[in-house]
Amino acid sequence: MDERIRQLLKIPYDRLDDINAVLLDPDERVVNDFLAVVEKYGTPDEINQKAAEAGSLPNLLRIVEATKPEYLEDLKWLEEQRDAGAFISVADYRRKVLGDKADAAQFADDFAVTLEISACQYFPWVRAAAERAIEKGMLVPGRFIRVRKMKEQEADGDLPAFAAAMQILGASWVETLDTKGTDGSNIHLGGPETITGYFGGVGQPNGHALQWLDEFLYYYTTYGVRQVLNINPGTVLLGYLLHRLGVNVEFKISVFMGNDNPYAALWTLLGAKLFSRDDGTSPLIGFNWSNSVNNETMEISAQFRKAFGFEDVVRFEHHITETYKSIVIQPYNRRDELVDIADHVANISAKHEGGDPDIDSAREHPSDILDYFRDKAEVIESGDWDALTLNFMDKFDALNKTAWALTRNGLSFIAAQNLHK
Repeated sequence: MDERIRQLLKIPYDRLDDINAVLLDPDERVVNDFLAVVEKYGTPDEINQKAAEAGSLPNLLRIVEATKPEYLEDLKWLEEQRDAGAFISVADYRRKVLGDKADAAQFADDFAVTLEISACQYFPWVRAAAERAIEKGMLVPGRFIRVRKMKEQEADGDLPAFAAAMQILGASWVETLDTKGTDGSNIHLGGPETITGYFGGVGQPNGHALQWLDEFLYYYTTYGVRQVLNINPGTVLLGYLLHRLGVNVEFKISVFMGNDNPYAALWTLLGAKLFSRDDGTSPLIGFNWSNSVNNETMEISAQFRKAFGFEDVVRFEHHITETYKSIVIQPYNRRDELVDIADHVANISAKHEGGDPDIDSAREHPSDILDYFRDKAEVIESGDWDALTLNFMDKFDALNKTAWALTRNGLSFIAAQNLHK
């Protein structure tokens, strides 16, 4: 390629002046409306201070005591098991997989894969996973994703209990705000009879982007919820802007955004770089790929992710398993592909959304992505609570199979860091 042609891609510096002119224009409604929502909660420093106080473990425990006191026993149990060293250590886990060979083995710690599970809808499932981990020498995930209705889990005490549990475990977690496509935001869309309307995006039309911002700031300052799911280009930009102001928001981009090629990733990371802070950080800490991507797409994207200085900032989150129903053609299992890429592409998260297909397909109630949107009361009344719990434990088992495969191949993982030393 003639390098003179490549040079045509260079962006003149005055383009940045044009962007700044819009962002700093006191008459621009698109910016003024954003700032007005932020102002409701205070200055960036005040907002962060409120969030730090709200998200402290003592404060969360006080909220749990007031809303769901019986959960305090489970949280105390988690702390006791953690402090007693009841969970398998990383070294002992490696010996379990490799035997005596583990002591001399070299593991690719620089490319450690985060063990991620989705969706952990209900707080009691945390203890169920922990109990199995202790009993069988298994690993508790280092990252949890939730898609439960925020107002529902706030009302029944699940939200503060889960937030407290994550601090005890030493795991990161992501909440999905209620301002999303399933909240009726697009008044013209319904069920399957309007399915083609969803192809253009349903997430946050019109004023719903600002509602998403308002909702985040509420949960951030009330419970210290810092990481949330992001499904729309507009709310991605709002996350960039909010972080640029100094508010310590973090978000992961959902699989539903459909990032399925390196150019989609480049566009997203260009925005992240443009609005990054002077210390190089970005609120984009999780980039969930479409289920259709292959390893080559991640390898190409890892190259410019590193060039932007984001290798340690933006985690590539990749579905290893998916719910058996309502999202992909089955069987779907990307574990072997993960093993192939995990020794040379850093900061990958192995997301487990379903059990292994051979297990999941045999269940009377296979895992179903549509279960995420059901009310808890309806799940219990229908008699499906035990089935959904079993679905979650199948995901937990699938995650541990991935950890085993990684270890067998000399690769590292990140599990709950306070439990597995």
